[in-house]
Amino acid sequence: MHPKEYKKEKNGTGHMTNLQLENSEIIVGVDFTNNKRVNEILNQEKNSSFLLYPGKDNFNLSVRKSSEMNSFMGTNPHIFLIDGTWPCARKILKLSTNLQKLQRVSFDNKIKSKFIIKQQPESLCLSTIESVYTVLNLLKKGNLEQCETKDFLIPFEKMIAYQLDYILNPNSKNYCSTANRAVIPKNMYKKNTERNVIFEQE
Repeated sequence: MHPKEYKKEKNGTGHMTNLQLENSEIIVGVDFTNNKRVNEILNQEKNSSFLLYPGKDNFNLSVRKSSEMNSFMGTNPHIFLIDGTWPCARKILKLSTNLQKLQRVSFDNKIKSKFIIKQQPESLCLSTIESVYTVLNLLKKGNLEQCETKDFLIPFEKMIAYQLDYILNPNSKNYCSTANRAVIPKNMYKKNTERNVIFEQE
């Protein structure tokens, strides 16, 4: 997780994911090349480590059979996510040579993000917790994960509903008469086509 995300976004979906997901942890930094904890995980012989990050040549969990997943990911996989805005995520990956070397996994996204209080680069981009939810379900389908995901997004959905009600309340100091519940794509990154990708880390 980028330090800006860690300090400023206490209700961010990275923190929320960590609270929801057993056996997960947050490691804060920008350049993880010499990060003690990251390298400890990477250097354990029994572990196989992967980076969840969009790309054309990734191992696509959406189209792989159970046997392919098991063969590729092994019995003790660790999946790293980069949590921050897209510019921050790109900087982390650019600086962290150990993360650059990891095999990457991704998925085909067919849903619209419910994170409508924040604009995304594209309407199909997902927040961290939505991305993890998608990956967990794909791993369950491939018999690599057993955790129950039925209620995984409830805290996230309640947060969105609460903030929307606050913004749409005429008595609120942050009232916005033009606010709506639609997904509004963000045009900030349109010049860089590489950012028209699967999910957004927020």
